Amino acid sequence: MLRPPELLAARDFADAAALKAAEDAAIRDVVAIQEEVGLRVVNDGEYRRESFQSELVAAVDGFDGVGIDAWLWGEWHSDELGDKTVERPEQMAVVRPLERRRSLAAEEFTFLRAVTDRTAKITLPSPSLFANLWTAERSREAYPSFDDFMGAVAAVFVDEVRELARLGCTYVQLDAPHYPLLIDPKWRAFYEARGWSAESWIGYGVELDNAVIDAAPGVTFGFHLCKGNQDSRWLVAGGYGDIAKPVFEGVRAHRLLLEYDDERSGGFEPLALVPDDRVVVLGLVTTKNARLEDEDELVARVREAADVVDLDRLAVSPQCGFSTSVVGNALGMEDQRRKLELCVRVAERVWGEA
Repeated sequence: MLRPPELLAARDFADAAALKAAEDAAIRDVVAIQEEVGLRVVNDGEYRRESFQSELVAAVDGFDGVGIDAWLWGEWHSDELGDKTVERPEQMAVVRPLERRRSLAAEEFTFLRAVTDRTAKITLPSPSLFANLWTAERSREAYPSFDDFMGAVAAVFVDEVRELARLGCTYVQLDAPHYPLLIDPKWRAFYEARGWSAESWIGYGVELDNAVIDAAPGVTFGFHLCKGNQDSRWLVAGGYGDIAKPVFEGVRAHRLLLEYDDERSGGFEPLALVPDDRVVVLGLVTTKNARLEDEDELVARVREAADVVDLDRLAVSPQCGFSTSVVGNALGMEDQRRKLELCVRVAERVWGEA
């Protein structure tokens, strides 16, 4: 969710206690917004995080050179705002054995469950999203091989979901935007230069995702795929066809949350590969701009997807976060509310409930 100005100011200028107070207040407000619009599942807006993926480095020692550009790098595109390039920090790497100082999300969950009676959802990044933090030049002393490092990362997330389950969390979403990057030749080349084919990368990553999912059998897992969402820009374009079989069939998540807000996402045909025991959450409402989608058109798109996946296994949502890092998208707090309200209205029209 978009960070309110008071929270952004507190991140820049407040001490730890004042920042915690600002986070608590902002989370209460954003939970209230979600409840008021009628959502049954709420989150804390990721308001305690720099980025959706930053908590591994924030909670675990062993990394060097990992600042905010570690979460923002890439060639970002927008027809309206223009393209933007953020260079990859060359020195970012794991340089010491990982040592966990605190839980990644336990504080987030325990506070969230205390301020809502709705289902509290916690998001975590997919373990293989951090593959680019191992380099042969800087990391071998800590982890002689890439596999050693990825095993250590996966172990952190396995422990995390077990702790969240112990605390009573029933819904965890793994965010995995790196898989759709592989539909783009440049990104495929980047990953393949690290030693594996795109198919091997996906298979290896899904194996790690499943280890995390299997560690908490009583928890419902969502699995989110998008093609980049930062500063109202995107990284790649194309349908899910090239990755649908290994990801849709391979990952053992209960819900697939998929970006489908514009023509960049391709058609619904790849959804035919989703196993019958999974729910597909159609991300039809864009978070990249303030334009409010036409409600009738969204209902029609859900009906179109129902030609591929049974209607009772579909849902509707925004396509991604409104602010996947402290760098939010180009829309306002009221725009955000209107888009959430739109999702609820569409759900009520199609299924009779939000």
